Amino acid sequence: MTAGALPAGYVRVTAGRCAVVVLEALADDARALLDEGSLYEAAARDLGAHPLQGRGAVYSIALPRSGRRAVVRRNRHGGVFGALTRDLFLPPTRAPYELAMSLRLRAAHVRTPAVLMYGVERMHGVLRHADVVTAEVSDGRDLATYMQPGEDAVQRADAWRATVALVQALGAAGARHHDLNVKNILLAPAVQGLAAWVLDVDRVTFGDPASVHRANVARLLRSARKWRGERGAELEEGVFGPLAQKSGD
Repeated sequence: MTAGALPAGYVRVTAGRCAVVVLEALADDARALLDEGSLYEAAARDLGAHPLQGRGAVYSIALPRSGRRAVVRRNRHGGVFGALTRDLFLPPTRAPYELAMSLRLRAAHVRTPAVLMYGVERMHGVLRHADVVTAEVSDGRDLATYMQPGEDAVQRADAWRATVALVQALGAAGARHHDLNVKNILLAPAVQGLAAWVLDVDRVTFGDPASVHRANVARLLRSARKWRGERGAELEEGVFGPLAQKSGD
């Protein structure tokens, strides 16, 4: 973990081989988790944890001191080298970048879960494990589930409406998500209908809003069409109209 300045409101807590950057109000939660090893190990040992789907096991837990609901995951490599490199990273890992991107997106009014803390654990000399703890989005379901055969058509339409609004917000912020897909868009109940949240923001970079928007739309379209082709998901191309028109597709 780098020794640079922390974002406002965050502090560093250390124990053994682990160093955690955490919201100051949740520092006691971080210390309690570190009593069990790394953040991820503590979540895995929590008898009240609810395993979630993801790249590797992801856990929904109540933080031990505040009781706040959170999602704990270990960062893992994807792609062709994922089986080789698995969950080992060179420092400073992707976790500090994910926190920075989360803060920047939220400041730009793009919905993404708050990063409550992240932890980096020294492993095998120079290598590191990185664990990220984010605020849980209550009753969230990913976009892919709304595309399943038999899903309520009204709910599916509302999910796409919310997704369009999210992609437009990403574009307005100039935020390109290099892995925008139907599994990392989360839909949850809002005051009116559903609201969409973007996940995996360590894959976000910033650039020209117009070109960023086109790239985000193209990436999401590829994912949705692949899901339809490989898994029989239900999709009408017309739902992409508001996105495609703005992107020039």
